[in-house]
Amino acid sequence: MTQPPTPMPPTPTRATTGRRPAAVLIGFMGAGKSTVGRLLADRLGVDFIDTDVELVRRTGRSIPEIFESDGVEAFRTIEENVVTDVLDNHGGVVSLGGGAVTTAGVREALADQRVVYLRVSPERGYERVSGTDRPLLATADPAARYAELLAGRTETYAAVCTFDVDADSDPDTVADAVVVQLARELM
Repeated sequence: MTQPPTPMPPTPTRATTGRRPAAVLIGFMGAGKSTVGRLLADRLGVDFIDTDVELVRRTGRSIPEIFESDGVEAFRTIEENVVTDVLDNHGGVVSLGGGAVTTAGVREALADQRVVYLRVSPERGYERVSGTDRPLLATADPAARYAELLAGRTETYAAVCTFDVDADSDPDTVADAVVVQLARELM
């Protein structure tokens, strides 16, 4: 009896180091992803990378500049490329931009990650970003726009996360809550 041929391993679609982030933080602007991410990385003894900062570093342009000159769709394409590369090659804590999960390629890349959704209330989140340069809030009523965008993304955040944490508290409390949840995930 002849043996069936051994199947060839699938060809990877992206170059990867085989590293997997310890945790990927998602959530709307003002949830504290960057601040909590740094604290969490410190607690876990790993590196931290903010994909918004990495995007700016790689392009040499600010996010508002990219939005203004190239448009939202071009920004999301650049963002997807940066996020998927970071997810494939960074073993620490990763913080994604608030809108990254609106892109199908990013959601697909998150499928096998430990994804932490930092849930923030519209009031607390807007309080944190009020007065900053956020292209999506450049409207006559930025607080209402904030609440509208947050409501529109909440279901997507919940669908891609491994677990969620209330992010209305101070960053140290939130980081501690994430550590506790990560420990439960590893049990």
